[in-house]
Amino acid sequence: MTHRHRIIALTAAAVVVPAVLAGCGSSSGSSSGKVSVVGFSVLKTANTPVIADFQKTSAGKGVTFSQSYGASGDQSRAVIGGLPTDEVHLSLQPDVDNIVKAGLVDSTWDQTPTKGMLTDSEVVFVVRKGNPLGIRGWDDLTKSGVKLVTPNPASSGGAKWDLLAAWAHGEGTSGGDPQGQAFVTKMLGNAVALPDSASDALASFLAGNGNVLLAYESDAIAARAAGDDIDYVVPDDTLLIQNPVALTKDASTAAKDFLKFQLSTAGQADYARSGFRPVIEGTSVDVPGANDPSNAYPAVPTQYTIDKTFGGWDKANAYFDDSTGAIAKILSGLHVGG
Repeated sequence: MTHRHRIIALTAAAVVVPAVLAGCGSSSGSSSGKVSVVGFSVLKTANTPVIADFQKTSAGKGVTFSQSYGASGDQSRAVIGGLPTDEVHLSLQPDVDNIVKAGLVDSTWDQTPTKGMLTDSEVVFVVRKGNPLGIRGWDDLTKSGVKLVTPNPASSGGAKWDLLAAWAHGEGTSGGDPQGQAFVTKMLGNAVALPDSASDALASFLAGNGNVLLAYESDAIAARAAGDDIDYVVPDDTLLIQNPVALTKDASTAAKDFLKFQLSTAGQADYARSGFRPVIEGTSVDVPGANDPSNAYPAVPTQYTIDKTFGGWDKANAYFDDSTGAIAKILSGLHVGG
């Protein structure tokens, strides 16, 4: 099955699976041999080897999994709405914080050595094979002839990372919030599609829409490894993507064991091979699909982060507030198809 077909199948599963599971009752913590994983859209392929390797361990022997994947914001709302869940692995911290506010995850979830994070990535540009437009940096995305695809932040966590990275570039090179707004406005003027999730956006791009896609580095690597005819560019300044993980208050014993494995060297190596930057130092593997498989995750010269660049997620998320958010207002003025 090609990567494109896997993405399309994943999109369908994201719609159907939560609806099926939501009718099964409340929490899944009643059995120590079962784990219900709820993740953001691009995780399904990455979790496959992690789960398989966990099941080979003594703690994972005989453990069964139910899995649901979709746009991060939608997944957060599904968990709050009753989707049976042991572990949430979502795109961004506010989606976990909302589950905490609903009383389903303990408020200390992020008090861990990795500060609650399970996988990292970077915002990158996916381009057509050979990079025919010569895309190298953010300013290239504002040029005439660029047709940009990026997911919709109303549902997608990935979209928030993408647009905050663009905003940070605008501020950093031009000197302030108004310049960030001006840059994002100009860049989104080239948008031709705003799909609901990062996976939908990749599927749209692989189907021929646009000539540049804002995406996770991990998604770009996975697509290349699967044989898709694309390249990707890591700009010299970009935003570090940090994906949080949390267990629900009544998570099964098996789920707790699974999380320990995910954060082990073996688990992080599996995620690294799938395109995610490890959160555990010392994880070193060859990564098929990377620009340089033996040095897949080089340091970014100018690394933006949510905490250092934006002052934390409370401030960063304000850009997307429906009533007052600067990026939300830009998006509301666009006339772009899905």
